Amino acid sequence: MIHVTSISNPRLAQAFIDYMATQGIHLTMRPTNEPLLVELWLEDDSQLSLVEQELQHFARDPLNERYQAASWQTGKSNSSFKYRNNLNWNTLKNQSGPLTIVVTALCALVYLWMTMAGMPDVMNWLAWPNSHQYLELWRWISPALLHFSLTHVLFNLALWWYFGSQVEKKISTGKLFEITIVSALFSGWAQSLFSGSHFGGLSGVVYALIGYVWLTGEMSPKRGISAPRGLIAISVIWLLVGYFDLFSLNIANAAHIAGLIIGLLMGLWDNLRKQKNQ
Repeated sequence: MIHVTSISNPRLAQAFIDYMATQGIHLTMRPTNEPLLVELWLEDDSQLSLVEQELQHFARDPLNERYQAASWQTGKSNSSFKYRNNLNWNTLKNQSGPLTIVVTALCALVYLWMTMAGMPDVMNWLAWPNSHQYLELWRWISPALLHFSLTHVLFNLALWWYFGSQVEKKISTGKLFEITIVSALFSGWAQSLFSGSHFGGLSGVVYALIGYVWLTGEMSPKRGISAPRGLIAISVIWLLVGYFDLFSLNIANAAHIAGLIIGLLMGLWDNLRKQKNQ
């Protein structure tokens, strides 16, 4: 038995196996340690040249009808290959770092606290400092933990997990901590100029991460972090929605814009310095 190739889509790999079965060539599929990546193995080594020829056609047009038709013709429902469930705690933990998890847990706990105790009690402890509270230093950061609806907290945490985990895993926990603290401070300060102490949310930090990750992906792609341009476009559209108040929503526009600017500036500084050192 000989290893033929590896394919990062088990369903397409199975279609190719089924098609080759119609040609009298038997291949088997084996999982690997990487999610969704499978190996194809050939039982009869003498048929390798035929398989390699067909692989060239398959690589150019893997969605061709002949492969799908072969699955209907020869496919079996009792395939030994099993798709692995990657949406579990271990996978999420491995794809993130301790700070990503800690901030996620803090936001969730504060939201539960607000649900049980009421918004005024929680705001009394965690809101942006008033004139007599400036020495309560945690208040300069804690508004980032405040969320006022389930949709609010879930949306922010999903983006935080996506972007924050990239920074923490590919760069360092220290860098994610630095971006989080700096952006929470400056985005909170910017928003306080417009709404006093009555605001909250992780979105200022999220926008800083969006800016940082996007710019780093463009300037230093080898660092391994990036942001899909479609997601960047949606983020900009959301900024415009908030700025023009299209849906009469209470959106912390100043925090979003300040966070994005801080993230871009930090990304520019880090990447220019790294390029200079190299």
